[in-house]
Amino acid sequence: MSATPTARDQPPTSAPAPGALTPVFTRGAKTGEKVVALTFDADMTADEGPRAASGEHFDNPELIALLRRLKVPATVFMTGRWADEYPAQARSIGADPLFEVANHSYSHYAFKSPCYGLPTVAKGEMRGDVERAFAAFRKAGVRNVVPYFRFPGGCYDNAARRALAPAKVTAVQWDVVSGDAFATDADAVAQQVLDGAKPGSVVVMHCTRSAAPVTAEAVRQVVPELRERGYRFVKVSDLMRTRPS
Repeated sequence: MSATPTARDQPPTSAPAPGALTPVFTRGAKTGEKVVALTFDADMTADEGPRAASGEHFDNPELIALLRRLKVPATVFMTGRWADEYPAQARSIGADPLFEVANHSYSHYAFKSPCYGLPTVAKGEMRGDVERAFAAFRKAGVRNVVPYFRFPGGCYDNAARRALAPAKVTAVQWDVVSGDAFATDADAVAQQVLDGAKPGSVVVMHCTRSAAPVTAEAVRQVVPELRERGYRFVKVSDLMRTRPS
């Protein structure tokens, strides 16, 4: 079964790529409109359950609360394993019209190797891994699910794109790397986003306390500064309503 969004209006997607490949969206159209999409990966790999059971936090409720206080729309790319571990938070994020929930695989294993040391999903299991994540969202009661997918680590090739084509998702990459993964200097993360952001940018950040502990503090700096520069924040689906560059 392919992804079926639960939102009343069908979210936009990119047209299929030639050769039966999953389309890839990187940034919005270069229209000059000052819009930026902040995206947050809620990472948890399939084998990290024991670490969560021992007290490691793969969630970041402080960050979500901050986005709500600042009224910042965002797209959360969630792994199915994360939704299994934190169903109440996944459900809360999906129920908030400020956010949309996209697929970041179930296992957070790589769809192309090498990829930052991640284990690799077999080509024949790629589509199933993506659909298992959508099933985890349904089980947790997550609403506002959009048919977008982010490759773990951002690693992919044409074989992976071909394997996912039947799932009818649009792969979403980014043009601004925040550098928040494993960072300890919030000022440096914020500056990297501020230096890279342009009209139509997609910024990749993380929603995992253990792996990205300074993200909330960086966002606290980025949001008012970009607003002062005349930017407004949108979800990925809003960027995709105009033809991508």
